[in-house]
Amino acid sequence: MSERIGSTVIENVRPQLDAGRWPVKRVEGESLTVKADIFKEGHDVLVAVVRWRQAAPKEQVTEWAEVPMLAKGNDLWEAEFPLARNGRYEFTVEAWPDLFATWVSEIKRKVDVGRDVRSELLEGAAMLRGHAERAQKASSPEEAKRLTEAAALFDKGMSPNAIAAAMDPGLTLTASKYVDRSLATRYDRVLEVFVDRERAQFSSWYEFFPRSTPRDGRTHGTFKDAEKWLPYVQSLGFDVIYLPPIHPIGRTARKGKNNSLTAGPEDVGSPWAIGAAEGGHKAVHPKLGTLEDFRRFVQAANTLGIEIALDIAYQCSPDHPYVKEHPEWFLHRPDGTIKTAENPPKRYEDIVNFDWMGPGRATLWPELKSVIMHWVEQGVRIFRVDNPHTKPLPFWAWLIREVHSVRPDVVFLSEAFTRPKVMKALAKLGFQQSYTYFTWRNFKQEMEEYLTELTSPPVADFMRGNLWPNTPDILPEFLQRSGPGGFRLRAAMAATLSSTWGMYCGYELCEGTPVKPGKEEYLDSEKYELKAWDLDRPGNIRGYISRLNAIRREHRAFQLYSNLRFHPSDNEQVMFYLKRTPDGSSQVLVAVSFDPYHAQESVLHVPLQELGIPPDETYQVHELMTDERSLWQGPTAHVRLTPEQPAAIWAVYRFRRSEQAFDYYE
Repeated sequence: MSERIGSTVIENVRPQLDAGRWPVKRVEGESLTVKADIFKEGHDVLVAVVRWRQAAPKEQVTEWAEVPMLAKGNDLWEAEFPLARNGRYEFTVEAWPDLFATWVSEIKRKVDVGRDVRSELLEGAAMLRGHAERAQKASSPEEAKRLTEAAALFDKGMSPNAIAAAMDPGLTLTASKYVDRSLATRYDRVLEVFVDRERAQFSSWYEFFPRSTPRDGRTHGTFKDAEKWLPYVQSLGFDVIYLPPIHPIGRTARKGKNNSLTAGPEDVGSPWAIGAAEGGHKAVHPKLGTLEDFRRFVQAANTLGIEIALDIAYQCSPDHPYVKEHPEWFLHRPDGTIKTAENPPKRYEDIVNFDWMGPGRATLWPELKSVIMHWVEQGVRIFRVDNPHTKPLPFWAWLIREVHSVRPDVVFLSEAFTRPKVMKALAKLGFQQSYTYFTWRNFKQEMEEYLTELTSPPVADFMRGNLWPNTPDILPEFLQRSGPGGFRLRAAMAATLSSTWGMYCGYELCEGTPVKPGKEEYLDSEKYELKAWDLDRPGNIRGYISRLNAIRREHRAFQLYSNLRFHPSDNEQVMFYLKRTPDGSSQVLVAVSFDPYHAQESVLHVPLQELGIPPDETYQVHELMTDERSLWQGPTAHVRLTPEQPAAIWAVYRFRRSEQAFDYYE
């Protein structure tokens, strides 16, 4: 009880998720801004630092470093530290009273009113000797000498030289380097930030089935056939190709065309019924080729700047080798049969599920982790995870942390169309990207509210929405009846509202025939049969998609996620928004129509203040879809949108005066 202890309070440290249970997300090359409320009784001068280090992967672990925090007023302190590399970082906050700086502040006020400060000088001398001892231990003899000499001067009593030395900012600065940190308070938890590689934040996805790549609807495709699609996908501007499961497909209870319960001898079945005599989750379907063929496909894609994403569906056909080799991994009915997957009234007769939390989990979980690592070894770094909300959250928390501890470059996309809190929980525990309800937001107000929530703190600290206007499972009612105008406007929204978006093959062809009215499923779904794709079909919007992706690549503002800001438009059928980089070097305005049938006009209220443009200044806008340039002035602008051009995208340029003439910058 003889030692003094500190009494500084540190609270409301942010960013943090669920009291530090999960890491916040950032991207390599950014910095993390840390804020905290820090205070103490009395009037002591406080010092605070953020302590941080990279903690994973193991070969990149660093020593703890410190960056000083700045007082921003009203007991708010702030600092930032760099996030240079992909991986997991740790940080916390520490604060302490600077007793000598406090002493200087107090003695100055006393001297100013003519007080005798001989006793105070003796107190200052004692403090400086302690600072000098710590400087000596820190191998700083010159600074130790300076502190000792000042202490000796204070011992001689009150004199002009002593007072001048006490007020010397240089002395205070030197002393502050060697404060007594035994009085420091450290925040009671270490927080985390996971730093993703750039592709986790900025990506454009295209999904196709390799088995349909011959395009005749009869011949089963191979990875070599799929290679021939790579230039086509590149021409559309996509940088991620997502493949449905590529594994052997079971024959027991195989589904026929249009999800029929009876399959004919030529029916190929659903790729999500994984596993047969030829192998399971680590094997490829024999008709697609070999593992070597797959690796060559991955390398060919990489050469074109495209990454391959694989579907991870942790479920099995009744024919999967796991079923015989590890019956303890599955749920059984009282009669001994394995339970098939169900979501009443739906039943998936061709699929059986694991007993996730049963006694077999001790060997099941490591095996499923090894599936990820197997495909990482084949060159895959991105995984779209099927229905993660139907598996226990503790499993995903364990799996993703295990994978990221050795391969932080792996990106996981959560395919969970479920309750919002469950979707957010999956994002918190590690999924870098998430499917969203964008697909079903068809009106201006609901779209603005939903995207504002997704792209603003606190949600944007842990969840990145990957916007898909369609998937093999989902043909939204809007697309069934909207024609090419609807396909254009939904693509424009998906590509410009978020930094990451995707679409399933056929979207560019305006494929929109449902299996029957009222069902959001495709007629002759590719999930159950080979498709004959005519990629040159008249009426396609390939050029429109390509232009959207080119604009995303050319303008940095579209590559950031949490920079979306909506602004007023006088027409409820027209949405208007801004995306800009923090430094203003890239600024884009977007107006998009919700009407796929008719032209819509609107007055737009331009956010001049956010753009850094005075109200009376003329500025240039470059409409990127049509390549037209205009001069605007003032806080409003007019737009006319049509089904053929349902979106206008303007890069904004301010004029500035140079020594030679007027020029402009973005």
